[in-house]
Amino acid sequence: MSVNLSVQGQDRPQLQTAIEELVEAGFLGIQLRVNDEQGEWVGSAGVRELGRSAEPLTEGHFRIGSSTKNFVATSVLLLVAEGRIGLDVPAADYLPEFGLDRRITVRMLLQHTSGIFNHTGELYEDGTIVPGVPWQGKEWVDNRFRTYLPEELVRLSLSRPARFAPGAGWSYANTNYVLARLVVEKVTGRPFAEELQRLVLGPLGMTGTVAPGASPELPEPHNHGYYRYEDAGQERTVDVTRQNPSWVGAGGDMISTTRDLHTYFSALMGGRLLPAGLLAEMRTPEATVGYGLGVFAQEAEGGTVFHHHGATMGSAALMYGSADGTRTLTAGLTWVDDADLSIAPAFGSAQQRFLDEVFRVKPGR
Repeated sequence: MSVNLSVQGQDRPQLQTAIEELVEAGFLGIQLRVNDEQGEWVGSAGVRELGRSAEPLTEGHFRIGSSTKNFVATSVLLLVAEGRIGLDVPAADYLPEFGLDRRITVRMLLQHTSGIFNHTGELYEDGTIVPGVPWQGKEWVDNRFRTYLPEELVRLSLSRPARFAPGAGWSYANTNYVLARLVVEKVTGRPFAEELQRLVLGPLGMTGTVAPGASPELPEPHNHGYYRYEDAGQERTVDVTRQNPSWVGAGGDMISTTRDLHTYFSALMGGRLLPAGLLAEMRTPEATVGYGLGVFAQEAEGGTVFHHHGATMGSAALMYGSADGTRTLTAGLTWVDDADLSIAPAFGSAQQRFLDEVFRVKPGR
């Protein structure tokens, strides 16, 4: 089933066709919001729940996975603007309790150049996999309501060898953002959720975004996400809409809506949140994969496109914006997840299809 809520008289069948094709490729439900020179277009495809015919939501809450990192980076940079955090100050100055390598700066945490082992596990160049906290299969399902303290995640990472010397490489690590959020809490003396409200959500009037901590709840209304796994030789599928996201922590625990993500990313890219100099620093990519401070940069026909997507069990977010914030694409996706990450090819196709339709980014660009 599908819903098309075109705004300002738009008729953009190519967008509706794109999300319907993605449902055919394996997604359970998709909600999409596009804001550009043609106005705003909102649509959805699929179903709200597995095995039922209820139409998918277009204003539903969903888990945004690693898009969380951009919110954390923005919060850190707003505190830099207030003079409370220094980008090139050793993170150990703010978090002395961990005995961090003093060469690791706050900037390195935000840019994934610290070299710290990723607490959710590492895949090395030779194919070696070193696991971290469990996040796959029956083990994760059975423990999906367990609470991990941020300090526990950090100490796990620090018990493993660093990938490289601070500043000598690039490696995506959720632990960098666990540490960055702890820096925010240390310098302000307040929970991150309260600082996020003060710095971002309140000023922008965002009411659908949550930093849940260890709460497993997903605000209503929402589409449902699922996980498929093997148990004693039998395949089982469980609804994982409710899950404790503390295993990934600040690397990917937040909840939002397509409307809030549009409001946020449009304001951020449009220069209405950060001072110009700090926005420029955020958007300056390192050479390996084009990662700035909590955001990826990708070239398109009309100029650079910035983004930070995210995925967690059965739920994902897409968040794209033009350099001036006048064009955004935000989406929430749900599916039946599994340990083999079978949805990954379709997720990659979804990103490329939307980039091509809205930002005119061709493969390989």
